[in-house]
Order: sequence, then structure tokens, then C-alpha cells
Amino acid sequence: VQLVESGGGLVRAGGSLSLSCALTEFPVDDYQIAWFRQVPGDGRRGVAGINMKFGYTYYGVSLRDRFTISTDDAKTTVFLRIKGLKAEDTAVYFCAARRGQEHRLGPSDFPYWGQGTQVTVTS
Repeated sequence: VQLVESGGGLVRAGGSLSLSCALTEFPVDDYQIAWFRQVPGDGRRGVAGINMKFGYTYYGVSLRDRFTISTDDAKTTVFLRIKGLKAEDTAVYFCAARRGQEHRLGPSDFPYWGQGTQVTVTS
């Protein structure tokens, strides 16, 4: 199971950003893929997840309005689009995978992780 994030960077507040998580070497339909974010001094917090087999999506509390998780038709990449960026969105964003169909957003439920991509929002 390999996950590689990309798309982070420096973005102005109010702007939008799309992060990508490339998926390789596993049967994606058996997995949930989720995005997490982490700021210094805090643990990883779930942002959004997607059931790869059925396409169901789910979100962390209060995040549904500005965050959208999706996948391409080939199911090789999972995207996280963030609109209306705020300073508090500054974090390292990780994608992660877990086998199974239950909707989970706890980091301890996910055994496979990418290396993360930094998003910094400037005013």
C-alpha cells in the first residue's frame, strides 16, 4: 500500500487548493481513504473520508462546507479540495488508508499513511 500526497504550498486566505493522494499497489475497492491534518503540538485530525468501492463520502465536524473529497474515475487518486482557505487551515495534510467498509476518521484506525504535504495559508 503506497500513498503519495501532493499539491500543498503557500496560499492566500480566501483562496482554494486541491490536494492529491496517489494510490498504488493495493486493491482500492477494499479500502477507505481519508485525509487528516496536523498542526505542530497537536495530533492528526480527520478531515474527510471516502469509501472507494461505493463512493460514499464523510467529513469531520464543521468541515463539510469548505472541504470536498473525491476520486478520479480510475480510482488512482483521491483529491481534497479546500475552498475559502483560512489561517487555521495551515497544517500538514496526510492521506491514509484502512481496509474495510466502515466509515472511520480516527487516525488510529488507519495503518497506512503518506508522507504528508504542507499547506500554509497567508493573510
